[in-house]
Amino acid sequence: MNKDLEYIKEHVKDKELLERVERVQQKINKLSQKSGLRLLAKGKKVQKAIRTVIYEEDLVKLQVELIKLQNWVFENKKRVLIIFEGRDAAGKGGSIKRFTERLNPRRYRVVALPKPSDVEAGQFYFQRYFAHLPNPGEIVFFDRSWYNRAIVEPTFGFCTQEQYERFMQEVPEIEHALIDDGMIIIKFWFSISKEEQQKRFKERETNPLKQWKLSPVDKQAQKMWDKVTYYKEEMFSRTHTSYAPWIIVKSNDKKSARLESIRYVLSNIPYEGKEKAETTLHPDPEIVQRYHRKSKQID
Repeated sequence: MNKDLEYIKEHVKDKELLERVERVQQKINKLSQKSGLRLLAKGKKVQKAIRTVIYEEDLVKLQVELIKLQNWVFENKKRVLIIFEGRDAAGKGGSIKRFTERLNPRRYRVVALPKPSDVEAGQFYFQRYFAHLPNPGEIVFFDRSWYNRAIVEPTFGFCTQEQYERFMQEVPEIEHALIDDGMIIIKFWFSISKEEQQKRFKERETNPLKQWKLSPVDKQAQKMWDKVTYYKEEMFSRTHTSYAPWIIVKSNDKKSARLESIRYVLSNIPYEGKEKAETTLHPDPEIVQRYHRKSKQID
């Protein structure tokens, strides 16, 4: 095939045709790799197999950069908090897994708190979250966060209107204080369409490896869609700030959401060695963007 390609390059003068031939050759090369052949053996369609191989290659390159980032955080005693919010089944947990799967486990934590105990329910609301904030040299990933009080709790009646209003007033001030104290905070909202959410719920019901993800709240999520939308927009409007902006990640495509959210983090933290990255660190603005009232959202 390589000899044929050289022959074509030598004798064909149509530039557009040559570019098409080269793209085909690149795809064939991808499929010739072990991962590509494995996918084909499993019955994957050619285009899907190619896309998966490209995704896996890019993910590894980005994970190399995450290791550099983690080393920089540790050596410089930085504190990094990355918050993952979004509707049920939006892909938060899957993205966190790709962020962390090659990191040093001693230098990061994933925090996914259960509902508060009776004692915690009587404490200052932020108290149980403060106990899990990053220490110097550490990255902490919040799989849902104090923003439960902005959406989940008022939607399902788990807090009073007074508690909700107090939270909405306090959270920008608290985040400002944390950032003033030197903490790096990134807030992601993983955005998913109603149709895609329903599709993923059905997959959870039929896949024994994902059934543990189902909860009573999940079963009501579709019915409460509009109410969640209302509180989501209120949250954005009142807690999106210049110092702690909301970053919207379109996550109907899980693979793109994972790659581009990693790129966003890498592009916004000045770690050493990023200039030598073997892949772009600039996130796709069609997938990752700062919240803006006029921007079109899929959820």
